Amino acid sequence: MTDVTDDAPVTEAPVIEQPDTRRLDELLEDLYHGQERISQADIYRRAVAAELPAQLLTRLAALPEGTYAVDEVADLLGGSVT
Repeated sequence: MTDVTDDAPVTEAPVIEQPDTRRLDELLEDLYHGQERISQADIYRRAVAAELPAQLLTRLAALPEGTYAVDEVADLLGGSVT
């Protein structure tokens, strides 16, 4: 019979990685150069073409149709472009 102890094995909490927003910021800076508002569909198409991470693409796809200012998109997606 094996010994039973009260000491449970210590495991580390899973690390939840946040997406690297630098690529998102660069995309938004490029997209909004000279533009005030851009449609969700155009933002999504450019994000796919830029091969942004799936997590960001999913969040972009979930945005309601319409047009967005750069600060609105950055706030919704966690970017830092303002």
